[in-house]
Amino acid sequence: MALPHAQARDVIDLQPLGAAVAQTPSTSLIKTARLQLMRVVLRAGQSLPEHQVPGEITIQGLEGEAVVTTTEGERVLKAQQLVLLPGGEPHAVHARTDCSLLVTVRLGGP
Repeated sequence: MALPHAQARDVIDLQPLGAAVAQTPSTSLIKTARLQLMRVVLRAGQSLPEHQVPGEITIQGLEGEAVVTTTEGERVLKAQQLVLLPGGEPHAVHARTDCSLLVTVRLGGP
């Protein structure tokens, strides 16, 4: 069964989850032919193993603190901070605290 995604012009709530962060799963919010937005939720100590995607990616801290590791080192990402990664760059994410992140991926096309 396909996940429901927001449609064009839908308003998406990105408020911090607060105490609910520990019980909230990661969610794909929007997916089109060229763009995907996901709210990634990690508990303290959890990690996304190293991976890469073909398109550019942004990772924005919504709450908590995470470490983004790339080929050029580590970047600490806190709430209200954003990092841009070039397409194809290997990266991993590790949660220092319970956190939620807005991940935007450019999927394809010019």
